[in-house]
Amino acid sequence: MSRGHVLLVDDDHDLLKAQTDWLSVSGFCVDAFDRPEEAFQFFVRSDPDVVVTDVRMPGIDGVTLLNSVTRQKSEIPVVIITAHGDVNLAVQAMKQGAEDFLEKPYDADRLLSVLDKAIEKRRLKQEIGRLQGLVDEGKDAGGIVGDSAVIRGVRERVAVLADVDIDVLVVGETGTGKELVARALHQQSRRAAGPFVAVNCAALPESIFESEVFGHAKGAFTGAVTEREGKFEHAGGGTLFLDEIESMPAPLQAKILRVLQERTIERLGENRLRPLDVRVVAAAKSDLSVDIEAGRFREDLFYRLATVDIRIPPLRERREDIGLLFLHFANLAARRYGRPERVISREATSLLERRAWRGNVRELKALAERFALGLDELPTSGEAEVSGNSNLSLPQQLAAYETGLISEALVRNAGNISRAAESLGVPVRTLNEKVSRRGLDGLRKRRAEEREH
Repeated sequence: MSRGHVLLVDDDHDLLKAQTDWLSVSGFCVDAFDRPEEAFQFFVRSDPDVVVTDVRMPGIDGVTLLNSVTRQKSEIPVVIITAHGDVNLAVQAMKQGAEDFLEKPYDADRLLSVLDKAIEKRRLKQEIGRLQGLVDEGKDAGGIVGDSAVIRGVRERVAVLADVDIDVLVVGETGTGKELVARALHQQSRRAAGPFVAVNCAALPESIFESEVFGHAKGAFTGAVTEREGKFEHAGGGTLFLDEIESMPAPLQAKILRVLQERTIERLGENRLRPLDVRVVAAAKSDLSVDIEAGRFREDLFYRLATVDIRIPPLRERREDIGLLFLHFANLAARRYGRPERVISREATSLLERRAWRGNVRELKALAERFALGLDELPTSGEAEVSGNSNLSLPQQLAAYETGLISEALVRNAGNISRAAESLGVPVRTLNEKVSRRGLDGLRKRRAEEREH
């Protein structure tokens, strides 16, 4: 893997050859020119990672070349080489956009360090630009951000179901974004102009559940001094989101089932039915099969809600989205609180990708916001967490651990599936199947692209 593409400009032939040889041996791809005019013509046709130019040259000097380069492609860094006593020229160049400068004679290792820093900075900007494009794509899809195959599948399913006026069950672990998906369904539907009403079934005591959800008539019970519409009526013309549906008490499940079947509501203390025009999106932390078998959830209600479902993968199964999501939440927090946006290195992103993320996107968002505010720093090597979650079943913990190991191997081997398979001691075919099943195709491709550059 090349350390980067360097465009080198110096009218001193001997020094130019020595620099070219040293940089090539050190792992850089080098195009060298002794005439600034020819170098600029090549620059316009190519895409180097960094330009290194002497200041004092006949014809076009280094500062003039710097200005031409930055006008043409401002994102490409320029490093200035100055002779002893040309510090004022170097300062002028820095003011006009130079990335850094070196004074002759300079240490060869110092040049390597400056180039590595400049190239890494440029690649970070490119990655941020790429990620921002994906964030914008997610905003257009109701805020569902991600580039993994599984999350693209979620966006596609939302787009297909949004305008189909049918009840939907959203299934996903805590913190995966079930309400976000429900809102996306609402915002992309013909009901978008109507209200979106969210009800947390686990947070409503059974004693007031009926009153809150179905409404009540005046005098229906002690303290009911006025009539009140419930959440179903309040969501008329829009969408009602029933979160943590598995927590709903069994006696109330039958009443919810009748409302969904009849599309009418009867307030507490009334004897008349009121027609409903509402779409219901329910959310559960699991597929409810265990609750149904245990008798805690009605099977007929499940089938009424789950005519179609949308399943949201946990963060550990779409690790290639972690860097994107972290950047998205960190930048949002920085803008909200008036803080400068902070740079996230590749090493930090790789370490974030290896964490267990027990709290899923919610946990990642909290860390990103603390990072944006300067309250927390990102983990360093050795602090990355690829551990199990005691709240998960043994198969789930093993799957999470395996996903972490595969992610780490892909990162370590720059997306090369053969080398990653060898390091893990498994056949290439087996690893390919696991990469696809764990939703790690995007991570593999991204690391492979970085290796090619």
